[in-house]
Amino acid sequence: MDKVIINDLRISGIIGIYDYERITPQEMLINVILFTDIKKAAKTDDIADCVDYEKIANQIKLHAQTAKRLTVEALTEDLAQICLKTLGVQRVNIRVEKTQAIEYTRSVGIEIEREKA
Repeated sequence: MDKVIINDLRISGIIGIYDYERITPQEMLINVILFTDIKKAAKTDDIADCVDYEKIANQIKLHAQTAKRLTVEALTEDLAQICLKTLGVQRVNIRVEKTQAIEYTRSVGIEIEREKA
């Protein structure tokens, strides 16, 4: 299986369970690996045969900025399902990290892998 990779997508949004987290947007770092088959796209050299990673990145960004989820777990699952709805994506590995959650860490987060039923 081939991979389309989106690295270090930086987004600010409301995420968290504490009162202060419900007021001030936090930075999140999102990494995505989309599992697909690129053979047709490589042969035709036609964007119509490719997984549109810009479109997926924009969908992820919009959802993460506006969902206002309480938990990173819920947001990560939301984003995985967005990816799986994309034509050509068979499986996704997605990691969502909060970069400001714990002062003495670079980040904390969740990583999941989901595939189409």
